[in-house]
Amino acid sequence: MEGRDLLAGAARAATYNMALQLCIRVMTFLLNGVVLRYISREMLGVVNVRLTLLYTTTLFIATESFDQACLSKIDRKDWRQVVNQMWLTFPMSILVCGLFGCIWMFVLERPDSESIPYYGVGVVCFCLNTVITTLARPHFIVGQCHLFSRLRVASVALSEFVRCVVAAFLVIYFPQWGLIGFSIAQVSCAVTYSVIYYATFYLMIKTEDTDSSFVFQSVRDFFPKILPNKSFVDWRLASLTGSFFKQSIFKQLLTEGEKYIMTVFGVLNFGDQGVYDVINNLGSMAPRFVFLPIEESGRLFFSCSFTRGRSLQQQSKDSIDLVTSVLQHLLKTVTLIGCIIFVFGQSYAFLALDLYGGSLLSSGAGPLLLRWYCLYVLVLAVNGITECFYFAIMSKEEIDRYNHKMLIFSAILLVSSLFLTHLFGSVGFVLANCINMAFRILHSIYFIRNYYKGSGYRPLQGFLLSYSVLGALVTAYCTTRLSEVYFCCGYGNLYRLAHISVGGLCLLCVLVTIAFSERELIHFVRTQLWGRKIGKTA
Repeated sequence: MEGRDLLAGAARAATYNMALQLCIRVMTFLLNGVVLRYISREMLGVVNVRLTLLYTTTLFIATESFDQACLSKIDRKDWRQVVNQMWLTFPMSILVCGLFGCIWMFVLERPDSESIPYYGVGVVCFCLNTVITTLARPHFIVGQCHLFSRLRVASVALSEFVRCVVAAFLVIYFPQWGLIGFSIAQVSCAVTYSVIYYATFYLMIKTEDTDSSFVFQSVRDFFPKILPNKSFVDWRLASLTGSFFKQSIFKQLLTEGEKYIMTVFGVLNFGDQGVYDVINNLGSMAPRFVFLPIEESGRLFFSCSFTRGRSLQQQSKDSIDLVTSVLQHLLKTVTLIGCIIFVFGQSYAFLALDLYGGSLLSSGAGPLLLRWYCLYVLVLAVNGITECFYFAIMSKEEIDRYNHKMLIFSAILLVSSLFLTHLFGSVGFVLANCINMAFRILHSIYFIRNYYKGSGYRPLQGFLLSYSVLGALVTAYCTTRLSEVYFCCGYGNLYRLAHISVGGLCLLCVLVTIAFSERELIHFVRTQLWGRKIGKTA
């Protein structure tokens, strides 16, 4: 696949993923809005923090290193060996779920059985969710590499829809079941997800809608098999998997650091964890809806465009030009979006929480927590792009060295979280994450500078915003803060509507300023990301 076609495909994948994330977030928010009226804060904390952390931990450790390795661009890749290797995630998930399931059951503090019944059933079902999901992992990787974006959107969206509907129904009509309702919903989600992947590829084969070079030519190709004159797996990919496995553990600790601290050290009770999780989900809408799809598509593009482990001089000239341009403009894009979220989040945090959850969320530390989370969104967005470039091109030896650095980052997160949480409560988690992300960004910037040193390319200039854009952001911040003081706090709905109108007008002015000041970025999006020919728009 040519570089520009790949870039256009990655852009379409990002668009589909954004739609997917929006769909999931809307469904999750509707579910929370419903179940908050039927369950306690303690139940919400157990489900959304304790048990969900069990699922994300087991799935990430069982699959992430395999995903990273099998998506890497290597010479003479045999897809039959890739399928075999991805099937190793199934026994891996059983081992991981057995280990962490025992920890969740017998090591961690159990919730009160009177207020939170059937905790053991919940642990088993959330582990079963991971095992069932890995049954479709080979199909997921094949779909990712062939840019089957709509399949991914359909599988995740439909499975999440089933989970939300089943959970809401059981919580409303069978509240006495406790965690059983959420457990049934999770298993239903995993089964739906796997069935969609199997059914899609089965129908593709039976309708002969595939060419002779496609991975799956028969139903038997879905499953692992012994290959004549070849090893069961590609040992180059297996070696990469081992390196990524150590890295994935540290990455998971950094990604879910605050939840591990809540779970292991008990710095917040289950009720406070539930409230924190709701605010965390609201604050993470932008990372999940906008930045995560961009990061995933960027990682796919960089991995397929640059050969891993080679210096810049060893890459092709066309690839260098295109990859550098993409990196610079992606940095500019996420920096602009992150700055907009930070600026407007300061003035609209209280209103957003009050409209969504009432005084339960808008009182106390909730608004301050969301304001700081907006800063975290900015640094998280920047880190996502810099690290996805870094991870896509570093060699196996560099991966091994980075694993040791991840240990340092994990220690920084742990120590700062414990210290700052003791001083500032739940806000300390956000501050600790900001500090950790800042260190990771500096490390990635150092690598990128050295990688491009002496080449004449300057992709890090994507961080630099024009003076007119900076002026528009500062003006918008001052205007919306004054609007919040006069219109929002303590007044009626008409005044709040006026506050929203002021924000909308300020946002429009910022966007117009960007359109006139960042013409190169707009041109790049129009001509490259959507697959248009440069000559037609030059």
